[in-house]
Amino acid sequence: MWYYIIAFIVLLIDQVSKWMIATNLQLREKISVIGDFFLITSHRNTGAAFSILENQRWFFIVVTTVVVIGLVWYMQKIKHQSGVILPLGLSLILGGAIGNFIDRLLTGEVVDFLQFNFGSYTFPIFNVADMGICIGVGLVLLDALVTVKRENQSGTGTPAEQQDHSSNQA
Repeated sequence: MWYYIIAFIVLLIDQVSKWMIATNLQLREKISVIGDFFLITSHRNTGAAFSILENQRWFFIVVTTVVVIGLVWYMQKIKHQSGVILPLGLSLILGGAIGNFIDRLLTGEVVDFLQFNFGSYTFPIFNVADMGICIGVGLVLLDALVTVKRENQSGTGTPAEQQDHSSNQA
């Protein structure tokens, strides 16, 4: 149950921060936080990460609906398993996915506002939902790596992994 609370917190922070940007800044207005390195910039994105697949609103709505249903199903399936990394990662992804879903559903675009510049390179502007999704994916990948390592060390990997492991020892 705690992972739904975390998803809700990510969603809440995302929606409140987007509302503050949308209601207090003009589109493309910038506020310097740390010189030219970190800026709050009012930006709208009709695509996915890095503005790919722009103006594909219904595609994102359908895909996100499937992803959210899949996440909730999987979170229910693993709720009694031990470990924190995987459920935490999934909850961050869930909160972020719903946050951007709400924007796309209501307005057809996502409010982005966190801008980082590295010299002449400007990293694509993003939001709290994007952070939740990226950090969540990183945690899911970390959990997968830790699980594979643990299974290999305990000898409970798949038969193919066990065969590879035993042939490497010879």
